[in-house]
Amino acid sequence: MPLLNRAEVDALLAAPDQRTWFGRRDHALMLLAVQTGLRLSELTALRPDDVHLGTGAHVRVLGKGRKERCTPLSKNTRAVLTSWLHEPPRAPGQPLFPNARGGRLSAHGMQYILAKHVAAGTDVCPSLKAKRVSPHVLRHTTAMDLLQAGVEQSLIALWLGHESIETTQMYLEANLALKEQMLDRTMPLNGRPGRYRPDDRLLTFLKSL
Repeated sequence: MPLLNRAEVDALLAAPDQRTWFGRRDHALMLLAVQTGLRLSELTALRPDDVHLGTGAHVRVLGKGRKERCTPLSKNTRAVLTSWLHEPPRAPGQPLFPNARGGRLSAHGMQYILAKHVAAGTDVCPSLKAKRVSPHVLRHTTAMDLLQAGVEQSLIALWLGHESIETTQMYLEANLALKEQMLDRTMPLNGRPGRYRPDDRLLTFLKSL
């Protein structure tokens, strides 16, 4: 299963030229993806109103089965999104991460963004050249970071939107605090975690996410 290590994640996030609108968009988009583990459809559907940057900063998404969940934001991600939300809109009612015309990014557009920055990142981190990076790979990388931090698999499933269909709105809100505790246990994006090799059972779990 393709996963990114921390050096590869850092190289990918550093690749966009943040002197440009596209670079700032891509950096914010990829940072949010790898920190939260959101699905592609969830990322591209986000609206500015889905981002809450005050106390208990989080993003609110509608996942599979139109189940709503909240995912907390790290300090770095919150700062980047705060800056991104000050960018002038390109179209009325545009999504959080619009395409050049202000519309919703397509799956092809997202893959183009990742491929572009993977290619640029190989200059700094050559191992990226052997990786086929997709939004799902970023999602797996998030899960692995949580596993390395010692978070239980049942809680990782909750983080990534695999709640039981019996989960209520009250349960959803109550678990935001739990997810914030999980976030605090992960290595910051500029950290240097040790090497980790998942066993077959963990690989099976990751493939199910």
